[in-house]
Amino acid sequence: MKGKVVQFRRGRHTIQERHFLIEIESVNKRADAQKLVGKEVKWKSPAGKIIKGKISSAHGNKGIVRAIFEKGLPGQAITTDVEIEDLKNSPIKKEKQKA
Repeated sequence: MKGKVVQFRRGRHTIQERHFLIEIESVNKRADAQKLVGKEVKWKSPAGKIIKGKISSAHGNKGIVRAIFEKGLPGQAITTDVEIEDLKNSPIKKEKQKA
């Protein structure tokens, strides 16, 4: 599933460097956004480095979600694409379940 980084999570005086708002193509309602909580988000830099994060909650009523990343993304990440994956279907989880 594809999404787009919209903005940092911010207040009037503060910015949360690891928290980002992500808009997902096929999600238009808060109820649909709630179903995505717990899924993994990956952002790939132009240099090829991957920064991972996790969807923490819905943001507002128009289907935007909050994601918390391991490291903060650079400012250039705004308006770039991210990949959203289900943790249950990842190859790492499948290997742990077999063991």
